[in-house]
Amino acid sequence: QVQLVESGGGLVQAGGSLRLSCATSGDAFNRYTWAWYRQTPGKQREFVAAIQIGGNTNYADSVKGRFTISKDNEKPTVYLQMNSLTPEDTAVYYCNTRPLLAYWGQGTQVTVSS
Repeated sequence: QVQLVESGGGLVQAGGSLRLSCATSGDAFNRYTWAWYRQTPGKQREFVAAIQIGGNTNYADSVKGRFTISKDNEKPTVYLQMNSLTPEDTAVYYCNTRPLLAYWGQGTQVTVSS
């Protein structure tokens, strides 16, 4: 089973930055497209960003130009650099694959104050 351990969340003021990390495990890391998702209370989990095996990336329109997804195949870890944060970015952030694994990690809370 692939490990999913998210970290790096916290409280930040609007306009600030955070870098999320997702520590994974297993030699299958390089065979997946990895992605970040987020969820706020009462809403469905939504896609944020993805990075393909070859390194191509894509983003939700709401974060395009502000967030950057990257990965380190050696660690293996997936990152999400979040800049110019707004209160609308407040959510629990999760990493997973595309298509999704059958489980989720614990997520990391990001709170952006106005």
